[in-house]
Amino acid sequence: MRVSSARVVFLLAGLGLAGPVLADPSPAPLTGAAAMGDWTKDSPGVVRRLTEADMPAPTAATALPSQIAPRPPGAELHTLPGFSVAPFAKLANARQIRIAPNGDIFVAQSASGQISVIRAADGSAAPQSVSLFAKGLTLPYGIAFYPAGPHPKWVYVGEVNRVVRFAYHNGDLAASGPPQVIIPKIAPSVSDHVTRDLEVSRDGQRLYLAVGSGSNVGTEMPAKTVAEAKAWDAQRHAMGAAWGPEENRADILTFKPDGSDIRIVATGVRNCVTLRLEPRTGQPWCAVNERDMLGDNLPFDYATSIKTGAFYGWPWFYIGDHVDSRPKSARPDLAGKVTVPDVLFQAHSAPLGLAFYRASEGPDAFPAAYDGDAFVALHGSWNRAQRTGYKVVRLKFHNGVADGSYEDVLTGFVIDSRKVWGRPVGVAEAHDGALLVSDDGGGMIWRIAPSAARP
Repeated sequence: MRVSSARVVFLLAGLGLAGPVLADPSPAPLTGAAAMGDWTKDSPGVVRRLTEADMPAPTAATALPSQIAPRPPGAELHTLPGFSVAPFAKLANARQIRIAPNGDIFVAQSASGQISVIRAADGSAAPQSVSLFAKGLTLPYGIAFYPAGPHPKWVYVGEVNRVVRFAYHNGDLAASGPPQVIIPKIAPSVSDHVTRDLEVSRDGQRLYLAVGSGSNVGTEMPAKTVAEAKAWDAQRHAMGAAWGPEENRADILTFKPDGSDIRIVATGVRNCVTLRLEPRTGQPWCAVNERDMLGDNLPFDYATSIKTGAFYGWPWFYIGDHVDSRPKSARPDLAGKVTVPDVLFQAHSAPLGLAFYRASEGPDAFPAAYDGDAFVALHGSWNRAQRTGYKVVRLKFHNGVADGSYEDVLTGFVIDSRKVWGRPVGVAEAHDGALLVSDDGGGMIWRIAPSAARP
């Protein structure tokens, strides 16, 4: 077994052989107004913790889309001390990343309508091969291997408005046949948020499906009285379920492997872009984009555990009982019933990718202190005057519970207040322990690993 030098140092420290042990080497988190700010305040190691009480009042909003520019000469990415980041694979439109049981790296290239497979040896800083697994898909994003474990038989793919699956055996670099349609139509509409992520439940009996809203605040939903809305909730067996063109949207759904028995797990989750299971508890977690046009600092984006039967606010409330008056209908009956998310990010950071780290014994494994923590890719948003996001952060967990803070891990994609040369999307722990980050702005997959030379 090979273990990275950084991991050896950490383990020796635990035995008293390499200096004092630091339970958490990160500084105290910035809080309140100090935790706000633009990209110039970002740096690896900076920690923030925001709470519901930190949200300001609504203000006028600013639309300022970032401009993707070529990487300037000398521009470098920055990561934590003891780690290094390097290009791993050039791949256009790279979005979601999932790792097959044999270590192959599956990448959804959404705009290209295809899924590619990267094969690389453990500890390798470059791929051995890049293969086309499937093409002709419509905005593919979510990828899940079923059944979970060492010998999956299927690869499920979430397209913009359907779920399909391909027959699969370990090591397949190309689909052996056409996809089998599992869910032919997810929702009545396909507008706006188009990512559909998938995850297999811990018991293997069902799959989860994340479906974002079709609009900012549901203004296309026909008006209902409170009594009519309650009747709809009862019909859908879900508190706060959206209707009309938003039916089955802003929801976390679940279904049997054959696509039958679709149910709502949780509602009011405006746009869960990535869905993962927390490894200790098996609880689903989401990286969520909140709504726009309430100002630079409102409302906070978030990552959160998904509780069965919970309502997370969209479109009538945000981050607890804060009322959004823009929808045609009001739901005062839902006040006091909104679940507050676990980890809050600066508004319009646009969290997309989410991955839990297991501190494997691979040659490029991170130190054991990272075991159980999560990494989130912040893609950056158009709805903000002061640029923020465009980085990867670490969420700190203790026994499966997030402490509410997040730490900058990868920064450097921003050129100035208007231009960026990259936008992180997907994150995944490779078979060898390295962290992979897809960048759909620069068409690159990056690789973060301990920087000490491997023995």
